[in-house]
Amino acid sequence: MPELERINIPELLAPAGGMEQLRAAIRYGADAVYLASDKFGMRARASNFALEDIPGAVAIAHEAGVKVHVTCNVLMQQSDLSELPPYFEALAEAGVDAFIIGDLGAALLSRKYAPGVALHVSTQASVANAEAARAWYELGASRVVCAREMSLADIADMRASMPKDMEIEAFVHGAMCMAVSGRCLISSYLTGRSGNKGHCTQPCRWHYTLEEEKRPGMHFPVEEDAHGAYIMNAKDLNMLAYLRELADVGVHSIKIEGRNKKAFYVATVVNAYRQVLDGVPAKELEAELESISHRPYSTGFYFGEAEQAPDYDGYEQNALHVADVEGSEFDEVAGKWRSYFRCRNRFDEGEDLEVLMPRRAVLPVTVRNLTWYPEPTESEPHPKPVPVPAANRSCARYSFFTDEPLEEGTFLRARRFRRSARHE
Repeated sequence: MPELERINIPELLAPAGGMEQLRAAIRYGADAVYLASDKFGMRARASNFALEDIPGAVAIAHEAGVKVHVTCNVLMQQSDLSELPPYFEALAEAGVDAFIIGDLGAALLSRKYAPGVALHVSTQASVANAEAARAWYELGASRVVCAREMSLADIADMRASMPKDMEIEAFVHGAMCMAVSGRCLISSYLTGRSGNKGHCTQPCRWHYTLEEEKRPGMHFPVEEDAHGAYIMNAKDLNMLAYLRELADVGVHSIKIEGRNKKAFYVATVVNAYRQVLDGVPAKELEAELESISHRPYSTGFYFGEAEQAPDYDGYEQNALHVADVEGSEFDEVAGKWRSYFRCRNRFDEGEDLEVLMPRRAVLPVTVRNLTWYPEPTESEPHPKPVPVPAANRSCARYSFFTDEPLEEGTFLRARRFRRSARHE
């Protein structure tokens, strides 16, 4: 078998909206994770990390050789500034590797109070030219997250003229914002919740109709659609097939969007990108990215104008996360491995499922000898395992036979198509 040719991109950067996502990113091959404390991050709805929990998260990542970048990329107001010095000092003490900052004042404070932590310029700063990159470099930044509106050619031109030792980070997967690098006022205007402070309600995903002033109350679709038009609903980004092109223009770090996503999503996407970086042909992993919840895919602005998804405002997926693997033990009597799972969605005796394994093809398994393990109660402190026809108790423990042991922390999924949308 010929040796795989790796793609020369040093860092795969994964989202960690909480501890489960952080562990999944590490297990499935991320080189670095980005996360937020419970303030100053652009994903306020994510679980995030209490400031006192970040040292523990950093320790887990560093033990695995994975770096930790902390986002501090909201629009900073005067009232925020007094909190930043102790905040930066605490994060530096926790051992974080980099700050992701988009505000000039916050960046200068980070250099003063945490000079040992690398400064990465957030995409919120919309850096799209070499002079802007150079200005940040002179302020102490070692990396720029390029504006999402840049093409491959734009990145190549910027790389040629910016400081040689300044790195470029670029988004490769996940949700796209219809506003310039996410700087949008629509959510604040319509709902009072500012996207620039981490509270976006995603009104660009809502459906809109047209009302003509002489016919009040009569609403007309902007497009030929019975429910309206999703005219600002951007397609999701997917650059799995173009990682060599990103490497060729000088991208150092590729970034997956998704701090609001669950661990199963993070594991699936990281695993696909990890394997392609390691040399597996992208065509062999494309179906993996169809398996998780997503909007229609596009390549964003890398090869031209980004595309919208005006037909409906939902997601689709080809696989459903049904259980978390808790490990295996060998059953001497049966001569098989008995693997244990924590149920997330229903699966049945005799059903064909898949185990999502790190850095390898998915493992097909068939459910045989499905057994439920009831929780102890006061009246039944040592309940016996119960053979069952279906695993249908959320978060309950189950087991079934497998031909090989399964790694704790991996995921069991069922091939089931599902579409979620308010209107179709």
